[in-house]
Amino acid sequence: MDIQIDIRPVGVVRADKGRFRIELKDKYIPALTNIDGFSHLQILWWGHLLASAEQNDMLVGNKPYKTGPQEIGVFATRSPMRPNPILITNIFVQSIDFEKGIIHTPYMDAEDGTPVLDIKPYNKSERVRGCSVPDWCSHWPEWNEDAATFNWENEFNF
Repeated sequence: MDIQIDIRPVGVVRADKGRFRIELKDKYIPALTNIDGFSHLQILWWGHLLASAEQNDMLVGNKPYKTGPQEIGVFATRSPMRPNPILITNIFVQSIDFEKGIIHTPYMDAEDGTPVLDIKPYNKSERVRGCSVPDWCSHWPEWNEDAATFNWENEFNF
């Protein structure tokens, strides 16, 4: 089943001196119409720095998490090394320049020049009641805002 997929980035991440923004291509600026009022957005982006055939073919990793299982499949991780390095990040919206098509955010876990594939509003209805996770990651932050101060270095073996 071979299907041709055409992915066109809608913009790019800019990271400069600890400040982050998403700059949309002019063509996509109208897509921001009435997005104001959403405090958070979901950003889908391409992990272009890890987009190599060798890395994209790694389907099982050896104990990437200190408290995790000895082996773990890429679909059980948030690793950027996956068959298609499509990544998702929830961001807080500091401000939006609707004229220039720029979304300002205090932080995004992407590098300067990262292609942005899509932008979606984060809705409260996306929360899941009774969500469960494996024991090895059950101590991770429950809320996105708490992840910034969580000691992630203690979690990984690299």
